[in-house]
Amino acid sequence: MTTFPNSPRVLKGALVGVSPTNPIPSVIVFQYNPDTLTRTIKPRAPGGDGARSEALRLTGPPEETIKVDVDIDATDQLEKNDGTAASVGIYPQLSALEMLAYPPSAIVIANTVLLAAGTIEIIPPDAPLTLFIWGAKRILPVRITDFSITEEAHDQALNPIRAKVGLGLRVLSYNDLSITDPGYYIFMAHQIVKETLGNAGVTSDLTAVAGSNVKLL
Repeated sequence: MTTFPNSPRVLKGALVGVSPTNPIPSVIVFQYNPDTLTRTIKPRAPGGDGARSEALRLTGPPEETIKVDVDIDATDQLEKNDGTAASVGIYPQLSALEMLAYPPSAIVIANTVLLAAGTIEIIPPDAPLTLFIWGAKRILPVRITDFSITEEAHDQALNPIRAKVGLGLRVLSYNDLSITDPGYYIFMAHQIVKETLGNAGVTSDLTAVAGSNVKLL
């Protein structure tokens, strides 16, 4: 799955996990950028049959979900006699993605010790802050909502060497995060970038859609 040598360099999409117990982020770069990315945006509005004054009110940023399929393939690494690919296939890449959905084992063990010691209340561990990066203009804090792995080929030791990973992501906005969470400000910066781009993509001239001498208000 090599690319033509004279093809333009394309930025890679990635998922980045930032754990509260580890200052070094886990950067998982997509080996091949997905061909498609599906985004669903649901505006947040007051529930029920509210007053007429509530009809246009927004209670926060929209709920956004992202669906993306990521291909992982060890063919190129095996052709180059890469030792890791030869011994364990793509287990490391799959494991790195899966660990974004796991609480750190050190915290699980510590909580087990506290529970055995008679601690009344154990606070569930926080998941890593996960960032979905799709170019410089789209850096989003997300939560993995669903995760599917289809292993399509294995080596003689049954190590996976080719797989398709389906990721379901829910974007976390400032409605979901504490003001002390870095993701709060990352989402706010994303919204400001989106507002700037949106202003460049609209016009105030109604002539092309409604004819001349038309006033809406």
